[in-house]
Amino acid sequence: MKKNILLGFIIFVTFNLKSQIQSQQVAYNDGNVKLAGYLVKPAQAHSKLVGVVILPAWMGISNVERLAAERLGELGYFAFVADIYGFENNPKDFKDAARLSSSYKQDFVKYQKRIALAIQEIIKQGASADNIAVMGYCFGGSGALETARGNLPAQAVISFHGGLAAPKREESTMKPKVLVLHGADDPSITNDDIINFQNEMRKAQANWQMNFYGNAVHSFTNPEANNPKSNCFNKEANDRSWEALLAFLKEVFN
Repeated sequence: MKKNILLGFIIFVTFNLKSQIQSQQVAYNDGNVKLAGYLVKPAQAHSKLVGVVILPAWMGISNVERLAAERLGELGYFAFVADIYGFENNPKDFKDAARLSSSYKQDFVKYQKRIALAIQEIIKQGASADNIAVMGYCFGGSGALETARGNLPAQAVISFHGGLAAPKREESTMKPKVLVLHGADDPSITNDDIINFQNEMRKAQANWQMNFYGNAVHSFTNPEANNPKSNCFNKEANDRSWEALLAFLKEVFN
């Protein structure tokens, strides 16, 4: 009887801790440009106060990124979904998203600055400056890799089905550890893209790994993606990639 009561108490406390994560929209700025990110603070923080910045896909902040932040918060991580485009400036449609995201990919210095501002913000909110990860989806996955290319103040970067190609720049040693989670049948990424990216990692002396998920195309983590030939949710790849993320965070920060 006592064991049952104790078990019930543990379950209640665990559930209660998860329900007490704090989430809110947070205003910050890039000069005169207003930004609005989504912050989740854990009820019981990781001992190293690890912060995870989440970079959104090309349509801007959505429920995919918010849910990821909340799930991470339940596990003890500070999580902050970055606003890349600016407050109330999300794309109107896919054509607009392609235009906006492409402009940041080409002007990678501007993209890196918006990422750096998000890192600064999560540190202001309580995360340790020495324990920061940056992850992203699609366009945001490209941004995660820009974090590594720019050696921004992060210890780990994680790209979920992100673009691999990038404008040429001066080569340098890459400091953050890199994890790429890639749909093996993603038609937006060519074999040349993959080879060039891997060569880039080697030249940069990066600590990197790349997971391929069979039968997965682009956007395999997005439940709303439903085109089997190009952009489609894949539950198995989604679950496996999430577990890979958690294992990577544990490896880097524990």
